[in-house]
Amino acid sequence: MIRTKIHNFVLGTLIVSGGVVAISAPAHTYTSQSLPKSVQSRHIAQSTIDTASVEASVHRQINQYRASLGLPALTRNESIDSQARIHSQKMADAQVPFGHSGFNQLVQAIGISYRGAAENVATNRGYSDPATQAVQGWLTSSGHLNNIKGNYNLTGIGVAVNSKGEVYITQISLFWHFPE
Repeated sequence: MIRTKIHNFVLGTLIVSGGVVAISAPAHTYTSQSLPKSVQSRHIAQSTIDTASVEASVHRQINQYRASLGLPALTRNESIDSQARIHSQKMADAQVPFGHSGFNQLVQAIGISYRGAAENVATNRGYSDPATQAVQGWLTSSGHLNNIKGNYNLTGIGVAVNSKGEVYITQISLFWHFPE
């Protein structure tokens, strides 16, 4: 049996959650389910996941989607990446619940003045391409899609994997405006 946390949107064992500053997440519910053998065969070991490659893939896929709509690309920012990684690691280590706990503090810790901020998070387990699973889940959910299509110009992506092979992905977007 695999215990799956359901939060906002579920796709197989993919769980995604999105939010904007000052929006709280709903309560969590839990369910247990057995995975079919076809899904079990896709489970991969934690050590085979290259988190930097997953981060780059999420960034590339989001920008490809934005380009298809004529929207400008999001530029990755190391400070935002760092905070996204910290949040993903805290979720992977069960230090914070899956979701947007501490989002306002996280964005403040980035140290960039901004006019708007949004966050998408996902967790999945057992997929050979966790980045695509997360992005496709976000694109099929209106709240996450609004975050991806939003008026932002900077982004950071952080990925963490725990000992159970659960992959946690955080994508934070900011709208930063040059001072005049």
